[in-house]
Amino acid sequence: MDQYRVYGNPISQSKSPQIHQSFASQTHQVINYQSELVAVDEFEQTVRQFIEDGGKGANVTVPFKEQAMAICDELTSRAKLAGAVNTLSFKEGRISGDNTDGLGLVNDLLNHEVILANKRILLLGAGGAAKGVVLPLLEQKPTSITITNRTVSKAEALASKFNDKRINACGFSQTEGQNFDVIINATSASLSGDPLPIPPSVITTDTICYDMVYSSEATAFNSAAINNGAKQTIDGLGMLVGQAAESFAIWRGVTPETTQVYQQLKRALMASNPE
Repeated sequence: MDQYRVYGNPISQSKSPQIHQSFASQTHQVINYQSELVAVDEFEQTVRQFIEDGGKGANVTVPFKEQAMAICDELTSRAKLAGAVNTLSFKEGRISGDNTDGLGLVNDLLNHEVILANKRILLLGAGGAAKGVVLPLLEQKPTSITITNRTVSKAEALASKFNDKRINACGFSQTEGQNFDVIINATSASLSGDPLPIPPSVITTDTICYDMVYSSEATAFNSAAINNGAKQTIDGLGMLVGQAAESFAIWRGVTPETTQVYQQLKRALMASNPE
């Protein structure tokens, strides 16, 4: 039976084993996918031991995405631009790295009938979460992508990696007075409970707001968006399922259908926090 893992620290909260086993059942694949807690200084030796034991591939989550990139023999263009890897494949002694986060985000937006072509997109944050989604967003042909961050130089550095006139960068406060069709939160604000990093006036009734974090209730960012009249808010649960589907397709050569798995996870989340 082919072996797969997801590595992280912490990892107990991971839904990846459930998602991938559901994909395997749906596509009639026989795999064993497990989560594994890895000490922060033992990532590389853990991966290499897994390869030696016959492992076929692995997902990587916080805090190992940059370390995963460093041990790869080859990288996809989207992994290079993201500066991080969430999907490892092992074949003939070589390690291949990819980043499927951005495709997971884009596909989730499309599944929610959010049109990105010719739209003005505001991306909050310039860290690892943001880096992985810029290229897939660009491929949807938006009018513009504005990257905003508390430290403006980080936003500018990320924007400059793409050499695309549709991308610009600014500080959070500099977004005031600008209009956006879609706002994507790639900061940790919802996890930490921090207030909305951008001026509330940036969010209007015409704005679609997406938070990469997911929760059984509205996330802190989405709650703030709702309070400011946003007509549609989406959390990151579908992105989680979507990036997993892309990883599964890389490993197994078949793309699973995501709707059923998403709905199962959504029901489980709601049941864990009944009103």
